[in-house]
Amino acid sequence: KEPDWSKFQDFLKGEVRFASVAKQYPAEAAELFAAAEENAKWRLRSYKRLAAENWSVEE
Repeated sequence: KEPDWSKFQDFLKGEVRFASVAKQYPAEAAELFAAAEENAKWRLRSYKRLAAENWSVEE
């Protein structure tokens, strides 16, 4: 199932480590949250590519 990306940054804000960054550095937090979302999307695409590979050993 494809993640609901519209809820991703809200999820991050619920995590203590990200919430503390947002509290201390509000100006940088939006940029960091966007970068984290792009990184998560990239990882998901990578996992999908790996899952689609044919890993069988042909003799």
